[in-house]
Amino acid sequence: MEQSAVSPLAAWQNFYVIVGSSAGALTGLQFVVITLIAEAGTVGSMGEIRAFATPTVVYFCASLLIAAIMAAPWHTLSDVGFCIGTCGTAGTAYAFRTLWHARKAAYTPDAEDWFWYIVLPLFAYVLLVTSAIVLWWHPIPSLFVIAAITLLLLFIGIHNAWDTVTYVALKRRQTPAEAVGRDQP
Repeated sequence: MEQSAVSPLAAWQNFYVIVGSSAGALTGLQFVVITLIAEAGTVGSMGEIRAFATPTVVYFCASLLIAAIMAAPWHTLSDVGFCIGTCGTAGTAYAFRTLWHARKAAYTPDAEDWFWYIVLPLFAYVLLVTSAIVLWWHPIPSLFVIAAITLLLLFIGIHNAWDTVTYVALKRRQTPAEAVGRDQP
């Protein structure tokens, strides 16, 4: 009986189970955080939510989706590349949409906010598209890059969730005059 070739994706199953589970749990936790913030009466406008809170959920969900795609029982790497490339393309478009919302938000983002909410995710999504294309010719290095991107999106989400929680916690402690002064560019 002839041995079948082992798919290069098989070695990544445990990695994507861990990352996907983490992304799913953190997505749920972000819903809890937003609910608690809303109950505390410190939620900003819908513009701030679209620019800063919703993208965080999207980063967690993107990590979960990539993990699900990579853990699925594919027959060809070209199918995987197509799905991953589609995710990267949608993520790139969403990053530009986030940029649009951030520019219109009442809160004035600082350089760190621009880096974590716009630049780093845009880089990750563009690199995801590139990795999906390169996957056809160089599968092993591409699989490592896709794994790194998945973790990067997860870490971006963790950073941004923490940033949101600490910002709201500090804002609640400020007097109204101090809060106005912090939001000025």
